[in-house]
Amino acid sequence: MAKINIFWHRRDLRIHDNAGLHYALTDGLPVLPIFIFDSNILDELEDRNDPRVTFIHDQVTKLHAHYHTYGSTLQVYYGTPEEVFKSILENYEVNGVFTNRDYEPYATARDSALENSLKTKGVGFFTFKDQVIFEAGEILTKEGEPYKVFTPYKNKWLEKFRQLGVTKYDCEADLKALLTIEGREIPPLSQMKFERTKLNLPTAEVSDALISNYASKRDFPAEHGTSRIGVHLRFGTVSIRDLVRRAQQLSERWLSELIWREFYMMILAHYPRVTDQAFKPQYDRIPWLNDETQFDQWCRGMTGYPLVDAGMRELNATGYMHNRVRMVVASFLTKHLLIDWRWGERYFAEKLLDFELSSNNGGWQWAAGTGTDAQPYFRVFNPQSQQEKFDPELNYIRRWVPEYGSPDYPDPMVPHKEARLRAIETYKRALSQN
Repeated sequence: MAKINIFWHRRDLRIHDNAGLHYALTDGLPVLPIFIFDSNILDELEDRNDPRVTFIHDQVTKLHAHYHTYGSTLQVYYGTPEEVFKSILENYEVNGVFTNRDYEPYATARDSALENSLKTKGVGFFTFKDQVIFEAGEILTKEGEPYKVFTPYKNKWLEKFRQLGVTKYDCEADLKALLTIEGREIPPLSQMKFERTKLNLPTAEVSDALISNYASKRDFPAEHGTSRIGVHLRFGTVSIRDLVRRAQQLSERWLSELIWREFYMMILAHYPRVTDQAFKPQYDRIPWLNDETQFDQWCRGMTGYPLVDAGMRELNATGYMHNRVRMVVASFLTKHLLIDWRWGERYFAEKLLDFELSSNNGGWQWAAGTGTDAQPYFRVFNPQSQQEKFDPELNYIRRWVPEYGSPDYPDPMVPHKEARLRAIETYKRALSQN
């Protein structure tokens, strides 16, 4: 049996400008691309209609068809990576497994275990940088430490980017190296005990006009001013290198948001404890009230604060929430209600199509004041003034809270002024403890 290399697609569901795929295709052996619907991950999902699973299934189907046009296939499996690779090694003479790096705790543990297992069988495991421009260890202070404040991180990032530029991987030119093989059927959603979502899933198309106008329109939730490309970045259907090139030409502010994404990835890589602990340890002393009834009202969008309610209803209905509104609802939960940021983070993780562990964690800790480069604890968003500033004509609120202004709409569950003072005093007392 002739030796082959495996290319394992994960968070890179594309052929175009794919670093790991490029290195696999140019290694000198035929390449078999695979994708695994990882049962370790899928079994943890409670919602059998989870739209992210439909999204991945659709993208894998497109990728499968793309490979087919080159006379090859994407072999798609359902199971644990351990089980799948055991089966692959029984059926193929594998020289090496090529893949792009993933930085989340589950992924790094999975890859380490798999690398050790493959090594005992004489199979190499080769990983490459693809979903970021700079990995965690590439942007460091002069002392070799991770940055904890965004602006100096961003400045160093931009300086390094100007020096090095960015590579483009021309995978299409090397697809002749693909193994010619008939493909296996893609496991249907039903086999994995999922149903197809009825939600509209966002496309990867982002116009130049939207990027160019991003800085002026990004804060207004009634406007079509944000890219909605988060889910495509999450699963790598688009190239981060392509997006950064466009941002460089069209919008410094959009580029800044892409750098924030890498900042939070860097924080997670260097400080994996942030997944369940405050980045600033003293903030774990805050005595959260954690009222389950109030949390339920927040989840359902029934707080009596229209901008908060509009955001939560948008999230529940579409799997998306406008970025400005995310900050308002997160601040409201952690400051007005004194509910642990981890509760809100978990709820977003279940609901957001574009859920990204590092960004979600970073955003929630920022809002709660517990994170790196967070807003100070004594800054408490006023939902009413945020509404007046960013939805002055109530277009966003009317869309999601049609009963606003009628007797059917609830009164505010907590008065802003009192809730603000309570939050500040609670934080101050907790942080003053030795």
